[in-house]
Amino acid sequence: MTDFIPKEQRTTKKIKQHEVYRLNEVKLPKPSWLKVRIPANALKVKEVRELLANKGMHTVCQEANCPNLNECFNKKRATFLLMGQICTRRCPFCDVAHGKPLPLDPEEADHIVESIKRLGIKFAVLTSVDRDDLKDGGASHFVHCVKKIQTETDAKVEILIPDFRGRLERALETLKEVKPDVLNHNIETVPRLYREVKPGGSYEHSLSLLKKWSEIYPDCPTKSGLMVGLGETDEEIIQVLKDLRANNVQMVTIGQYLAPSKYHYPVQRYVHPDTFKKYAQTAKELGFSSCASGVLIRSSYGAAEQASEFNQLLNDGQNI
Repeated sequence: MTDFIPKEQRTTKKIKQHEVYRLNEVKLPKPSWLKVRIPANALKVKEVRELLANKGMHTVCQEANCPNLNECFNKKRATFLLMGQICTRRCPFCDVAHGKPLPLDPEEADHIVESIKRLGIKFAVLTSVDRDDLKDGGASHFVHCVKKIQTETDAKVEILIPDFRGRLERALETLKEVKPDVLNHNIETVPRLYREVKPGGSYEHSLSLLKKWSEIYPDCPTKSGLMVGLGETDEEIIQVLKDLRANNVQMVTIGQYLAPSKYHYPVQRYVHPDTFKKYAQTAKELGFSSCASGVLIRSSYGAAEQASEFNQLLNDGQNI
């Protein structure tokens, strides 16, 4: 069993880590277009929740309070969160708890495979907390889980990996033992905001990770995600898109940042849906095979559809 923490304790941990932001909060009124879709079948959502809970499984959908949780659970889709509920980083935008993680669960891959079979998942997304306490950052655990899924199910696999700070070469050497259907690593924000929004991360390091993977497996598409509303400009977002393409990234997601609580990094602006359409158009012009851009888009939202778009372009003979 992994390091399961009751909801009340997780909430306390999350609040304590970002309490300083309450003092600097800029309260913006939420616009009319910011609405979450309601699931058509609440019983399906309940079924997914219960199955995951019974197996001690974690999803980023739940841990990060994703606004699309009900929609995705209704479709029996979930992004599995590997290596526990506790992250060794303390990013002020994130709702995952920070602290000292417990040892890895050796049976986690088995639980994921069983969940995939029970839910009938055809496209599985695996992500993780940062595990700076592990020598390879958790890369070998990713490999174990991917091998298990590819061996025992027909599901395709996308891995959404951390930056493996200080151990990138070792992590990539381990990861290349498997070939997922998509490798995703989120750039998150523009370089100017990294020190404040993503402390401990490096914009250049993340670009390098994505490029190095594309050189290891040129036919395995790479993907990255961006949040807007953190204080960036549209011009900076366009430059990030250009940087991603220059480092062989083929797919991108762009979504509105929503502060998980008043204790987290405050929203600086709400981006209009028309602007998201402009981002997508620019991404298309830059040569991305797919750009999911919208208010409630998150990095693993529509993952299967994005992968399908990429494969269709390859089948049509296009060079991406």
